[in-house]
Amino acid sequence: MIDTDTARRVDIAELDRRITFHDDLQIMEVDFSDFLFDGSQIVNEFYDRLEERIAQTGEELWFFLVNLNGTRIDPEAWTAYSRRGRALNLAHSMGSVRFDASEETARQIRRAANTEAFDPNLFTNRDAAIARIRQMPGKRRAKIVHDPNYVLSDFVRRLSFDEGRLIMDVDFSHFTFHHSRDVDDFYDHIEERIRETDRKWFFLVNLNGCEILPGAWVQYALRGKRLNQAASLGSARYAAGSETEEDIRLRAETQGFRPNIRNTRDEALDLIEEMRAELTHG
Repeated sequence: MIDTDTARRVDIAELDRRITFHDDLQIMEVDFSDFLFDGSQIVNEFYDRLEERIAQTGEELWFFLVNLNGTRIDPEAWTAYSRRGRALNLAHSMGSVRFDASEETARQIRRAANTEAFDPNLFTNRDAAIARIRQMPGKRRAKIVHDPNYVLSDFVRRLSFDEGRLIMDVDFSHFTFHHSRDVDDFYDHIEERIRETDRKWFFLVNLNGCEILPGAWVQYALRGKRLNQAASLGSARYAAGSETEEDIRLRAETQGFRPNIRNTRDEALDLIEEMRAELTHG
């Protein structure tokens, strides 16, 4: 289990004060001003909330306007900040523009203005940043409806039940969740099969080669948490050094679950037996 007892926490109301949606401009404004990212947990808390707030709007795509005045990112937070920021941009951004009133930023812009290194999306003031966004083309469609990538048979062969050991074996290996539709289709099938058994199970999840693309992460976390709460005696996952493993470990810090990831299937089965013993003795 990840120890977060001593990690800095931020109230959701404080995060919400820093997130504003301007519907007329299709802008999500994020205020990182004078904010300290001192570790991965605070990064995950902020980006979890950004994802939740975007999901609440019903719109998948926004221009991002980011206030970086006085923002501090400690070395311990950089990996999480980079990964979560990249994932959010890939999933939900039509374009990102930043502004920072510091003299250091002004010098950077002056140095780079006449070179190939010039970044046109970094400005010293908010008005200039918004003017830049007004020049960007929008990418929204009337309503994004995801087409299914899979059929029922793709899910059926990836799910099995060991009644003797009370283990539900879920094979996500080399499977790609492209977007929320893929998540919902697969989890709808899992939930239906579990309802037929009318009992709870230990979950054994094969994540080798699994890809959860940025547009699928919010729904994947939501459906996974709901399924675990309703039907799991305990979950063990296995994957050898995948990108998905790293993302799960990051998100576990703030989303209320143990990552419980092992390198091999046998190690994951051993973990299930440990959880079974805990339940028995408890």
